[in-house]
Amino acid sequence: MKELQTLEDIFNKKLFRIPDYQRGYAWGKKQLVEFWEDLISLDKRRSHYTGVLSIKEVPESTTLKWNDEQWLIKRYTPYFVVDGQQRLTTVSIFLQCLVEAVKSHPSNDGISEDDIFLGDDTLSEVIKNYIVITEPKHRITKTYKFGYEANNPSFEFLRYRIFNEQSPGTLTETFYTLNLENAKVFFTENINKYVVSYGIESLSDIYEKLTQKFLFNLYEIDDNFDVFVAFETMNNRGKKLSDLELLKNRLIYLTTLYTPEEVKEDVKETIRKKINDTWGEIYNQLGRNKKAPLNDDDFLRAHWVMYFKYSRVKGNDYIRFLLDDFFSPKSVFEKLDVSTQQINVVEELVDDTELDDDDSFEEFGTEITKKAKLSLKDISDYVDSLKSAAKYWYAAFFPNSSEVLSPQEQIIMDKINRVKIGYFRPLIMALFLRTEKGDPQRLQILNAIERFIFVAFRLCRAQSNYRSSSYYRLARTLYTSKNVSETLVNINSELTQDLAWTLEEDGTFKTSHFETFINKKFGPNGEGFYAWSDLRYFLFEYEEELKKSRGVAKFDWKNFITHEKDKISIEHIFPQTPKSDYWLTRFGHFTGEQKRFLKGSLGNLLPLSLSVNIKLQNDDFPDKKDTKKDENGQVIRSGYNNGSYSELEVADLGKDDEWTPEKIKDRGLALLRFMEARWHLNMGSESKKLSLLHLSFLDESPVASAAEESALEEEPSA
Repeated sequence: MKELQTLEDIFNKKLFRIPDYQRGYAWGKKQLVEFWEDLISLDKRRSHYTGVLSIKEVPESTTLKWNDEQWLIKRYTPYFVVDGQQRLTTVSIFLQCLVEAVKSHPSNDGISEDDIFLGDDTLSEVIKNYIVITEPKHRITKTYKFGYEANNPSFEFLRYRIFNEQSPGTLTETFYTLNLENAKVFFTENINKYVVSYGIESLSDIYEKLTQKFLFNLYEIDDNFDVFVAFETMNNRGKKLSDLELLKNRLIYLTTLYTPEEVKEDVKETIRKKINDTWGEIYNQLGRNKKAPLNDDDFLRAHWVMYFKYSRVKGNDYIRFLLDDFFSPKSVFEKLDVSTQQINVVEELVDDTELDDDDSFEEFGTEITKKAKLSLKDISDYVDSLKSAAKYWYAAFFPNSSEVLSPQEQIIMDKINRVKIGYFRPLIMALFLRTEKGDPQRLQILNAIERFIFVAFRLCRAQSNYRSSSYYRLARTLYTSKNVSETLVNINSELTQDLAWTLEEDGTFKTSHFETFINKKFGPNGEGFYAWSDLRYFLFEYEEELKKSRGVAKFDWKNFITHEKDKISIEHIFPQTPKSDYWLTRFGHFTGEQKRFLKGSLGNLLPLSLSVNIKLQNDDFPDKKDTKKDENGQVIRSGYNNGSYSELEVADLGKDDEWTPEKIKDRGLALLRFMEARWHLNMGSESKKLSLLHLSFLDESPVASAAEESALEEEPSA
């Protein structure tokens, strides 16, 4: 390790490339703000320690493939950045933004880059020293001082969107390219604001502080060190390496451990290329939705559940197994016959309440630990599996933008995500991998999973880990099955059998679980169904059912879950604080508790735009139903008559301008009938349903009347 070096020293006669085993640019708002504040607040008489840069010279066998760099490599030394890519990427983007700000300033209009100065350097010198060098003879080839290996989509984005090279066409955009774009936008905005406040000359001070006062420890890794081992022990500032990144590096490293007699070099290179291509595909799928990138380690963990014999899910068990056991360097070498019989084994007392699994689990399978040696084919098969799984992992999260699902499958996957998928993602990933798009059995399983989640967890309030081990194991059973169709029949049967506890002996739905839960919500000062956390999902599904016969959607699920102005809220049709004669006339004769039950009952709750809900507040029902206009005929507020399909239905139910306890009862029963049809339940008699709705006091059935009379007869006289 040499003495501290300036950025000018570090970039002198060097080319930097991010190797293929590293992730893309991961800095976000926090790190960008810290970098900017460090730079701006630094006294130009002082220095700022910026961190360690670890680099290793790129071997000639690799640089021979770098066409754009060949002309310059004779005079410049190419290096891989082993640690420090986030800082170097940020510096490169910042300098590009600085150059653009100076060049575009009105005072430099029409002036050559050779005559514009930034500190003591001309703009052309800044570009050549830190950003890009153009081959002087033909002026066609451009060699960038910093970038990624050529097959990385981030390099294309860096060249064409950040460094403004003329774009060749469509670019692949991922979460990492979004971070690059965000960094440029951030620095461009703040540099321009700084110029407005302090003048264009102030940028020279910033440039000199960055290139002369930001100091680094530059550490060049010797050839005797293995770059993969070095990388595995390092973390980039601001964001820890993900398990997925560490695993990629480990797999590449393992390929170097086989002797030439075991595996020829060209075969090793083929496997390494497969690993790189696979991680490129994984990162492409995980970052495909750049506004909502998927977590690296969630994918790796789910794939582990599906690929290996399931044990338990506790903390970081999965990555410890992958790195310390299955893909450890010792697995590449022949196992020695070592005796441990004389060792006294002492186990720590473990608090197993940390398990996020259900109550049954096994240790890691002996089928794995009995393997004498990890073969290159084991690595290749595992990598193939990861690559094929990535697109289905994306499809499970974003079905509507996935080409691997049929329209019907997209619809049901949307529902599964809305109802909160829980622990079913590994099983669903295995389902997608082992069946074809449009397979009726695939659709059947997806529908069965959605029903299982709604009935077991949303209605009957099972613990969130109920049967999780079983369905984790079924993910691997399906993935490795030799008879997929038969396995799917068994999975469908298990999804049905695991709901047997939700049914009475006669097959009707056991409403007691849900009623116990709702009773608590109707407790003292309780809000009833309004406090049911899954009410939005249920009412949205009802809206979707009404939409089937009426046309296009009136609102989208995102309106239910966002916090924007037009989000969907839940309206009490009979208001929470009724004050007008209209409401007092129709509900005034009920007790306070009965009125509270009516307000919180299912039939009185309606999905409604928040902006409309605020305006309606405690209005009479006729006013809520009709559109309100001012004296000039301009719409002040929409009413139910111009709302969603659920609003239209309520308006039609109250077309006589009446919203009464009987209307609440009738709509509540209709919603429960929909629940029965939608999730294949039989909830029993009307009296049973009214009890669930907390409207038994409106029950006019003979059985209910007789029960009430009997209760009155048994009451002692006053």
